[in-house]
Amino acid sequence: MFDPQHVITTAENLRRLVPPPRPAQETKVLAALDTHCRRWIQRSPFVVISSVDLAGNMDLSPKGDPPGFVQILNNTTVAIPDRPGNRRLDTLNNLLQQPKVGLMFIVPGRGEVLRVSGTGQIVTDPDLLSTMTVARQSPRLALVVTIDEVMFHCGKSVIRSKLWSPCEWPDIEGLASYAECLGDQTTSDETVTQMEARFASWQEGNELY
Repeated sequence: MFDPQHVITTAENLRRLVPPPRPAQETKVLAALDTHCRRWIQRSPFVVISSVDLAGNMDLSPKGDPPGFVQILNNTTVAIPDRPGNRRLDTLNNLLQQPKVGLMFIVPGRGEVLRVSGTGQIVTDPDLLSTMTVARQSPRLALVVTIDEVMFHCGKSVIRSKLWSPCEWPDIEGLASYAECLGDQTTSDETVTQMEARFASWQEGNELY
């Protein structure tokens, strides 16, 4: 635990601990995608979406596909295909209540990330969805985000974590598999063995789309 006397509750006290950012960090927030942002999104195979419902419950949802899977419709609009997943619809249900979202685009091997904030809509336009076809499968819907702000985030956290350095990765021996976690934490209509077999098929490219 910690001593509650040492909790920061004002922006003034917070700034006393952390000096102001450099001018480039103060001015790096853009209102639209520029060439650098567009190229980053076109190379990114992975994006994390943050959303929140009206009660303040937050959700983070990872999305991944071949690099460039996020469509750049124009300099202030991107579209993210919704592929088959756990079918909980946490992000999409949040959007129906509160359409504000945050995106974090990752490019393997690079320490920096691209951050986007904006307003999301759930779209079923067949012409748009047909441009997102992978393995002969088009998504049933897409998340279209109108951008409010976009910025690059420095790579210090990735550098410190050694995220792209396999020799520095932690030992995963003894970590339960996803199926084992579900077996212990949930009520399932499958055995752990059945889940292990199904998840293994994903690694072979089955049932991904």
